[in-house]
Amino acid sequence: MRYQQMRVLCMFDLPMETKEDQRSYRLFRKELLANGFVMLQYSIYYRIVPNRPAGKKYESILKRMIPKNGEVRLLYVSEKQFEEMQLLVGMKGHQEETIKNQKLVVI
Repeated sequence: MRYQQMRVLCMFDLPMETKEDQRSYRLFRKELLANGFVMLQYSIYYRIVPNRPAGKKYESILKRMIPKNGEVRLLYVSEKQFEEMQLLVGMKGHQEETIKNQKLVVI
């Protein structure tokens, strides 16, 4: 069996209208961080896993954490696909300065 390191991307839209919604958002984000996810940009977090079956563990964890009115999408991408990501920005900012070995296109 061949193992290939992957990234699990977690993309989410959570309501922020009520105090309870805001609390649910904070708890969801806190749990993402506690499970080793790193923020890529607002509402998009990722975690490196050794292979797809290992990523399924986090899928089940996230299913239990989804707020009632929230939407969460998971995407599995290989390291090669992740490395080929292009970042398009209007002007170079702090976040882009911290990213190493990644293509940066400033328009």
